[in-house]
Formats: sequence, structure tokens, C-alpha cells
Amino acid sequence: YTVYIIENIQRRRYIGQTNNLEFRINKHNSNKIISTKNRGPWKIIFNKRFNTRKKSMAYERFLKNQKGGIGLKKILN
Repeated sequence: YTVYIIENIQRRRYIGQTNNLEFRINKHNSNKIISTKNRGPWKIIFNKRFNTRKKSMAYERFLKNQKGGIGLKKILN
């Protein structure tokens, strides 16, 4: 499983997790994901693999709960 962060040209970001990163990014870029629809194109700026879905979901939740994005900025830099 993979936790990923994608970004569009307006620098909007989306955090998600999947078991097939290439397939999921293609779905984002073909407007088949409601939360990113009509906001692409999207490019991957970060990804991290996990052995279990439980671990990937916990890390996704951790990233999404960073106050003001400070922790996220540290991860991306």
C-alpha cells in the first residue's frame, strides 16, 4: 500500500492512499475522483510504501491531521 501526495498547477494538494499508485493517479487525472475532479492535472510530489493497509491508513491520517501543514512541509522538504 502507498500513501501519496499529489499537487496541481495551482499548488493545491491532495493526500491519499492506494494499493495501485499508477492506476489511482490516472483516475485523478481523468476526473474520476470527486475530490480532485476538474482541478488537475495532478503530479506526484511524495509517496511512501507500507506493508499493510492499516499502516498506510494510519500514516495518511497522520499527514492529514498536521496543524497548518507544518509537519507536511517538513516531510516534503
